[in-house]
Amino acid sequence: MICAGNSILPISCTGKSVVNHQEKTAFIWAIADLLRGDYKQSEYGRVILPFTVLRRLDCIQATTKDQVLARAKVLPDTAAPEMREQALKSASGHGFYNTSPYDFPKLLQDPDDLTDNLKAYINAFSTDIRETVGVHFKFFDQVQRLDEADLLFRIVERFANIDLGPARVTNLQMGYVFEELIRRFSEQSNETAGEHFTPREVIRLMVDLLFTEDGDALTQPGVIKTLYDPACGTGGMLSVAEDYLRDMAPDAKLIVFGQELNGESYATCKSDMLIKGQRAENIAQGNTFTTDAHAGRTFDYMLSNPPFGVEWKKVEKTIRDEAGRGFSGRFGAGLPRVSDGSLLFLQHMISKFHDDAPSKLAIVFNGSPLFTGGAGSGESEIRRWIIEQDWLEAIVALPDQLFYNTGISTYIWVLTNRKPIRRKGKVQLIDASAMWVKMRRSLGEKRKEIAEDDIHRVAQVFGDMETSDISKLFDNTDFGFHRITVERPLRLNFTVTAERIVAVEASKSFQNLAKTRKKGAEGQQEVADGERLQGAILSTLRGMEGDALWSNRESFSVALRGAFKSSGVSVPAATMKAVLMALSERDAEADICTDRKGNPEPDAELRDNENVPLKEDIDEYFTREVRPHVPDAWIDHSKTKIGYEVPFNRHFYRYEPPRPLEEIDADLQVLGREIQNLLSEVIT
Repeated sequence: MICAGNSILPISCTGKSVVNHQEKTAFIWAIADLLRGDYKQSEYGRVILPFTVLRRLDCIQATTKDQVLARAKVLPDTAAPEMREQALKSASGHGFYNTSPYDFPKLLQDPDDLTDNLKAYINAFSTDIRETVGVHFKFFDQVQRLDEADLLFRIVERFANIDLGPARVTNLQMGYVFEELIRRFSEQSNETAGEHFTPREVIRLMVDLLFTEDGDALTQPGVIKTLYDPACGTGGMLSVAEDYLRDMAPDAKLIVFGQELNGESYATCKSDMLIKGQRAENIAQGNTFTTDAHAGRTFDYMLSNPPFGVEWKKVEKTIRDEAGRGFSGRFGAGLPRVSDGSLLFLQHMISKFHDDAPSKLAIVFNGSPLFTGGAGSGESEIRRWIIEQDWLEAIVALPDQLFYNTGISTYIWVLTNRKPIRRKGKVQLIDASAMWVKMRRSLGEKRKEIAEDDIHRVAQVFGDMETSDISKLFDNTDFGFHRITVERPLRLNFTVTAERIVAVEASKSFQNLAKTRKKGAEGQQEVADGERLQGAILSTLRGMEGDALWSNRESFSVALRGAFKSSGVSVPAATMKAVLMALSERDAEADICTDRKGNPEPDAELRDNENVPLKEDIDEYFTREVRPHVPDAWIDHSKTKIGYEVPFNRHFYRYEPPRPLEEIDADLQVLGREIQNLLSEVIT
């Protein structure tokens, strides 16, 4: 860097560089101080990240820029866009090009036209770079804003004074720089960080769980693996997975893929890939539910932290249409409630399992997918499908207050289509909720973090697959149950009293007798006929008033019909049923009401449900648990459903006895004396 008075002159991309990537990160981070006052802290990344991308690309292309400009001059104007792109990328020697005569130092030579020249410089990039920076980062808006704040020249000047060329900063080092900037800006933006950024220790744990049992396969010479995140945000999971595999197996290659809905997060993730020299075209933008950008692809590994409780009402028709195709689509197992699409993400990821090779995934959920939805519901059917297919390996409970925008408890689900023999038919639950350390400074809702030692401990517990106070093993069927419907017979007594006659008058069927949809004289006649029938019914009932109490519905029905017949009253069937119900009252001592076949009628108000573990015989369970308490009950087998849920907390419940009364009393006495002392000070 060359200083002239108080100004800082730009250096070329072959000049002296900052010593290491930590210092480069600090240098770029310090540029954000220029934005103070004109930008909120949460907005700094919108300026610094795209500028970092542009400066990196500016330095990469420095050695071949003349060849690109020369090739651009000789290409005919009639050349097809695809042929032009390919020719210029070939001249560049990279996966991108820029046909502007400007670079960062030259932009500073014309400060009066800097805004227009910078926009022209960006528009001169190849299509993918131009769209990433100009469209998805919405960078032109920031250029205009910086110009209006009289900051644009100073920002460009600062970036022109850092050498980010490949001779000074490798792709790996540049990746570390960019990822650190993403992390810092995300943590500053507490109100939105959790939407697109997962805490790094959570990702490290997920990656550990994903790779820990595959060490032998991953360390084979020349191994190539693929990894996919359908809600990749700024790309944190992809980056941590790459770092992990690089440390575990330096010769292994991980090809990453992703899709992200939010434009700015997508631009950040794609820029991260560009900066590290990876296949940026593998990162797609769009709604994963409606447009699978990687349709037809399957992957070795998958990671995701989809938004908690995301509603899918806006795309409901598209999803229901695909679900209607059954398992030829992604959502054949079932649909969760519209208010939470978490299990849609999981089904989408399962659709990316290889048919003929192992695939494995780890996904973060809140507690809802564990148990929401009763037997036969969409959520339960999805859980049933996953567990009965023997794909669920483990669920790990994390501490609360780990994420930036929510303090709720979260869980990592680990699934694979090729369980090792020792895990077949088994599911491991790991309680890591107590493994945390308090942060020195809270970041939004994030007040806790998982220490590196605890990450390794959880991975070790997962790998050992042994029972302990924090690890429990279950058969797949332990999470299934039969939801049985227990019926009890309807028992009614009957009597005709003034009170119950009032109930007859209030019944809807009785009132409808004097209503009509007909108009004019015909309608008036129908109403008059109905009112006469109402009067005849009431007159007959009043003639039956008394203390007589029937405990058998059939006997009372015979008496009631006889009374109406004697009075010459013809009562419609629906009204007769309503009259019977109005004159009845539930009575445990009354006879059982039966249908025409003599079968007991169920009482809807006494209907109950029981969850019978799949491992138990339904009839044996009923005889043991229900029949002793309600001898007249029976099971309506036509309503029996199979359900699945994972009652995680129940399996790790630890009883804590209440404090001894003596101890509580002693504390109350101490508090009482303290209150008396305070009161005496006020009085005196």
